[in-house]
Amino acid sequence: MHNTNDGGSTVYLIRRIYKTKPGEAAKVARLVKRQGEIYRDAGQRSEITVSYNGATLPGEQNVVVLQWTADVIDSPSRPDNKLPAEALEVGAEVRPLIESQRIEFMELLT
Repeated sequence: MHNTNDGGSTVYLIRRIYKTKPGEAAKVARLVKRQGEIYRDAGQRSEITVSYNGATLPGEQNVVVLQWTADVIDSPSRPDNKLPAEALEVGAEVRPLIESQRIEFMELLT
């Protein structure tokens, strides 16, 4: 954990945002939810939330947001990290359904 100047600890909000192909948001949301649960069950992620807008709500459409919190921001490619094979398989299912993705890191105010 990163210590803040006030003696507390920093908690990070990590948000992965997927821009899906038209009509694929609900399917991508289900897949990334499953993938996030696999990482959680492997002890590599906290509880996750998934939200999406397929085209029925105002705002940006064909978007899926996966988010979780972490005490430390670690690279998934670090030498001591074993990625769950099942999570990688789900990721392979997601890739053809998306146009792009990005990740955001923020500090939570606690």
